[in-house]
Parts: sequence; C-alpha cells; structure tokens
Amino acid sequence: MIQFILECMAFQLLFLIVYDLFLKRETFFQWNRAYLMGTFVLSLLLPWIKIEALRTSVSPKYFLYPEYLWGTDMSEGAVVSPENLHSLNLSATEIIFFGGMFIAAVLFVYKLYQINRLKAQGEIHYFQKFTRVVVRNSAMAFSFFRSIFLGDQVLENDHQSIIQHELVHIEQRHTWDLLFFELMRILGWFNPLVYIYQNRVSELHEFIADAKVAKTHKAEQYQLLLSQVFQTQHISFINQFFKSSLVKKRIVMLQKSKSKKVWQLKYLSIIPLILGILVYTSCEEDSSIADKENVKLKSSIDVPFASIEVVPVFPGCEGSVNPRDCFNKKIQKHISKNFRYPEEAQEKGIQGRVNVMFTIQEDGSIGNVRMRGPDKVLEDEVARIISLLPQMTAGQENGKKVRVPFSIPITFKLEGSEENAVQPQTFKYDGSGYVPFAVVDEVPVFPGCEEATDPRTCFNEKIQRHIGKNFRYPEEAQEKGIQGRVNVMFTIQEDGSIGNVRMRGPDKLLEDEAARIISLLPQMAGGTYQGKPVSVPFSIPITFKLQ
Repeated sequence: MIQFILECMAFQLLFLIVYDLFLKRETFFQWNRAYLMGTFVLSLLLPWIKIEALRTSVSPKYFLYPEYLWGTDMSEGAVVSPENLHSLNLSATEIIFFGGMFIAAVLFVYKLYQINRLKAQGEIHYFQKFTRVVVRNSAMAFSFFRSIFLGDQVLENDHQSIIQHELVHIEQRHTWDLLFFELMRILGWFNPLVYIYQNRVSELHEFIADAKVAKTHKAEQYQLLLSQVFQTQHISFINQFFKSSLVKKRIVMLQKSKSKKVWQLKYLSIIPLILGILVYTSCEEDSSIADKENVKLKSSIDVPFASIEVVPVFPGCEGSVNPRDCFNKKIQKHISKNFRYPEEAQEKGIQGRVNVMFTIQEDGSIGNVRMRGPDKVLEDEVARIISLLPQMTAGQENGKKVRVPFSIPITFKLEGSEENAVQPQTFKYDGSGYVPFAVVDEVPVFPGCEEATDPRTCFNEKIQRHIGKNFRYPEEAQEKGIQGRVNVMFTIQEDGSIGNVRMRGPDKLLEDEAARIISLLPQMAGGTYQGKPVSVPFSIPITFKLQ
C-alpha cells in the first residue's frame, strides 16, 4: 500500500510539473480541465497497469543467508492464534491514517452544514435553470450544484453578469469536479498534491465562466466588477465568484489573447510521460532470482529442523512423546560421549566455539557437514564427532521424506580459562560485516532497552512484544485451516535499520503476515563486534496456531 501511495504521488507530481510549465498559461481552459481531471484519475490507475509488451525483468539485489543460521533460533519465538487477538488492533501508523481521514470527513460534513444553514436562513427563489438563495446582510456570491447564493448587497447592484457567470458553473457541473477532489482529500488527507490539483481546477472553473460571460457582456465592465472587493465563503468545494486571491489572475486571463491552436500540440507531451510511467510500472523483478531461496528449498527438498513437521528420529527416540526434544538430548549425549580435546589445541591454548551444520539425508544418513570455528584443529575434531553419528530415520514434510539441515555449537574450553578470555575467540570473523546475534559483542539496542542490564534478553522480550502487538492471523489462512511455523530471518543493519528479510513457512499467506510484522519494527541502534559497527542477522520462529 505504501508503495502504491508513493507511486501515485510521484505520478501526480510529474503531471502537475507538465501542466505548470507548458499548459497553465494557455487559454485552452476546457482542455486543461480535462487534463487535470484525467491525469489525477490516471495517477490512481497507472500503478496497477502492466503492459506485457513493455514488461522487463529487473534483477534485484539479492542476499542469501548462510544455511546454518536457519537452523539456529535466536529467540524462543512467538505462538499466536486468532483467539489471542483483540477485535481492533491498529498500529500507530494506521491510527494516524484513519484519524486523519476522520478529521477530514468531519470538516467536509461541517462545510455541507454551513451551506445548508445558509440555504435555510436565506430567501429562496426558484427559476427554470437555477435556484437563487438571497442571504441577508451579505455580499457573497457562489454556486453549489443548481443553487446560486447571492448576498442582498450584491442584488442592489448590477448582478446579471454574476448570475450568468454562476450559470456556467451549473451548466458544466463544476461542483462535481470539486466534490471529487474533496473526497480525495478525505482519503488522501496527507497528500499535498490533492490540494494543489483542487486549486488548479477551481482556477480553471473561473477562467471558463469568465471567458463565456465576456462574450455577451462588455469585458471592461466585467473586469471592473471583478476588481471590487466582496465578502467570500471559505468553502473548498463551491465556485466562489468573489475570491480575492483569484481576481488578479482572472483579469489577466480576460485580457490575454486567445492561444493559437498550434499550441494544442503541447498536450502531446503527456504521451512520452505516460509511456515512461507504463515502462516503470510494467517492470518486475526477475522471479528466477527473487525466488532463488524458495526454489532452492523446493528443488533440493531441504526443510530446516526448526520447522519440519516430523523430525528425524535418533536411535532410542522411536517411542518418545517429544521426538524433537529427544533428538536434541541424544545429540548432546553423543557429543559428550565421543568428545576429545585435541592435544595440539591444548598445547597451543586454542579454544572457542565451533558452529557445525550437517544434513540428515532422506535415507537417514549424515552428509553435507560444514563448520566454522576459531581453528582447523577444533573443526577437525567436530567433524570426527559428527562422522560417528548413527543411522537415523529420515524426517518428513507433507508426508514425504526430506533432507533436514541441523546446526549445533560445540564449545572447546580449557580448564582454568576465564570466560571473558574465551569470548573473543568463539566466533571467527571473516570481515564480511555480518556477525550473528548469538556471538556479537554488543547486540543491537531495541528502543526501550537503552538502560537494560541485559540488552540481549531485553531485545528478545521487545521482539516478542512487538509480534504480539502487531500480529493478525490472515482471514484466508483461517478459512483454509492453514497453520504452522514461519522461520523469519532479518538483518539489523549497521545504521540500525531492518533489511534482508527472508521467510520460510508452510504457506505464502503466513509468510506475508510475518513479513508485514517485521516491516513495522522500529529503528534501532546497530550492534558492534570488536569495537566496529556490524550488521547482525537475527532469526525468530513465529508459530500460527488455530484453536
């Protein structure tokens, strides 16, 4: 929605620039009216128009997270269900948006009330083409639909030219133009270009009426009438005869020579502009690149341990009530049983944490073992431990056997070493600028955690609260009975902004909702590692559960 709004505003700005530079000073008033009304409507439609002949593929900047990060939950995650939600749960942005619409609507109703009150208090006379409303002790003059409002002070003077002027507004239905923009002001109260459009159209209405009346009334007398100062009503959707800010412009336009027809060719300048916009709106990201991660997931049939439906079964866990928990405990026991601290590492004082990832294949065997650690000696020992894992029963997703990546950290710690001395070596920084949340020296600071004793715990708590506050279970997903766990990965950039959002879940509906929640995260203070700002990948599972 935000992209749609920004595109509409950008297109409106371009159309207005063309109008002010090339068309505004011409006397083709009806053409200009059609231009302004048409381009505003076009600006609302163009973002949705995609022409196949103009369609081009744009390769987006793509970021791929290392696979081992997907298997590592950096937070306990959030379990949410429709029953946990309030009937009305609006974000601050939505409250401001709908609040602005409400205020704009109230102002519109108040303007209508002002007109009705004037009509109720005035002296009404019915004519074939219009209804005249005489307002006591007033010098106003304006029209609204088929009603012409005139102050009794105006009636004392020669007012026939004013009546003729307002009749032009009535005959050409100018009120409808202004009411259209009034509606747009309610829906897009935050868009200043709507007000500019309405102002430009209101000017044109006066120019159109002036030009037509000047054909039957002497221009000099009409200009003299315009130069007088009268009382006005400040209502944005009525055609005011005496609007002081417009009087000078109207006199200038009356004195201006009629534009040559050849200058109507200026309107052709809109064609390349519209074509350029259509090329832009028809562009799409190269799906073969943008969906790279999903394609990889589906084609290789890899499902992370954290989100798989049926986890691989470690020997001894066949009858377990909680196979996932049993698997983790068996892995821990296997590592402890087979662990040997390499003598060379002990002699050299090498210690730290090795992050290891391996895959339980479709036949239950172990493969694709990868490590990251402070030294190759420790990595070799981890590889030996993993090579001793027994044959397992493969995991399943949607009733089919799949490969399951699994990651686990193994810490090597020498006796008598202080924890603070070990910490810098627990992660081997490769200079890429990305340091996982679990090992970064100073975690990103979530707003509200600035003075927290434990910023890491505070960060997790704030994330949980943010998800709970902004979560909405998609109605379509509820109707279709779609539930499950979405693993979300995003990066807190060096400047504290959120980027590189990726999801893996059972359905796109759930993934889209997870993406919407993450998009609402606030600006944070970036994390640091070894005294330098770094980007920090963070993962969290969001579980959608129907009661």
